[in-house]
Amino acid sequence: MKGPSAFGSDMGRFWRLTYALAVTDFKLKFFGSVLGYLWQLMRPLMLFGVLYVVFTQFLDVTGDAKYFPVALLLGIVVFQFFGEATGNSVRCIVNRENLVRKIEFPRLAVPAATVLTALFNFTLNLIPVVLFLLLAGGQPRWSWFAFPLLLALLAILALGFGMLLSALFVRYRDVEPIWDVVLQVMFYGSPILYPLQTVIDKAGPKVASALICNPFAAILQEIRHTFIDPSHVSATAAIGGTARLLIPLGAIAVVFALGLWVFIREAPRIAEDL
Repeated sequence: MKGPSAFGSDMGRFWRLTYALAVTDFKLKFFGSVLGYLWQLMRPLMLFGVLYVVFTQFLDVTGDAKYFPVALLLGIVVFQFFGEATGNSVRCIVNRENLVRKIEFPRLAVPAATVLTALFNFTLNLIPVVLFLLLAGGQPRWSWFAFPLLLALLAILALGFGMLLSALFVRYRDVEPIWDVVLQVMFYGSPILYPLQTVIDKAGPKVASALICNPFAAILQEIRHTFIDPSHVSATAAIGGTARLLIPLGAIAVVFALGLWVFIREAPRIAEDL
């Protein structure tokens, strides 16, 4: 008799279940709502409005970076995707206890579906970013083709944390408040509310280089450089060369590998621990 595992006995079934769970969660989130999917757009736009007034009218941190309001909105949207994907992954196994207790159900489909649902929401949130950029005078550029690769790296990072957090939360419930604090530190410690050039001008290139060692900050900065405008410093230039990009890229690989290893190891015992 086959025991429970992370992927199950059929990879095709694993992917189909992952997609079905993600689509179901995405639809149920707005079920019965009058405005429906518009609520998904309102959250980042409302936060963007408050932060825009504070950081452009009262605190001048825009520097020489072009289209900073759009870059600010993009930073909020990107972080919201990462925060939603990882934050919801913490409890996803516990919330799906009825499915996890089924022996042949692939356990990894649950955190994978959580990240995929966050990716659906991110796609919706990206629409106003593109519209604001075009209205502000930005133009589509060939560098936009690099955006899917950067988004894939961010999704891999989120899935790595999602697997790790969801597996650990089954045994250690302190994981949730700890991760909430980590997300807050990451939000204010990453160049979301301010251009990285401001950090370079006021604190020096070494501080900026240290910030970009954070894989989330590196991906966010490169997204701004390729998607918004080249006036936003690239991750390569900020960290001090192409070779040093191996630091955040290596961190992504380590997080994903660690999360996968922990989840595969814990998968056979998850039902009993619940």
